[in-house]
Amino acid sequence: METTNQYLIVVYVIYAVTAIGLTAWLARTLSKNGAVFLHDVFKDREGLADAVNQLLVVGFYMLNLGYAFYILKAEEGLTAFGSVQFLVNHLAMLLVTLALIHFVNVLVFWKIRGRREQRQLPMPVAPQVRVPAVAQPTPPPPMPRR
Repeated sequence: METTNQYLIVVYVIYAVTAIGLTAWLARTLSKNGAVFLHDVFKDREGLADAVNQLLVVGFYMLNLGYAFYILKAEEGLTAFGSVQFLVNHLAMLLVTLALIHFVNVLVFWKIRGRREQRQLPMPVAPQVRVPAVAQPTPPPPMPRR
């Protein structure tokens, strides 16, 4: 086995372990902190909040790990430096993608929360001052016929 292929194997192993570890850590962190937010969004339906949180975690794992392994494709013949560059570039691309997905999720739930709060606005306060109606001018009496 050539040394360039050995670099690739090491890079693949480091990348896979890092991607899986990063995804698991982010999933736990987002699940724990997102649960508070989801319980606020689904106030009276705690079971629904937990179910949505669990579904988001599963979707997060599938999307992130699927994408992480999809972008893992290197050309043969990389040097040690090229292998490290490949690793760093792909981990950076993975992190940026995870951040974008996270912000899209936050935006969606922020909009859901905003709609929920709009539905629960208090009734407007009754008017405190009454303005008298403006008297309409009375039309002139009809002219007598001659």
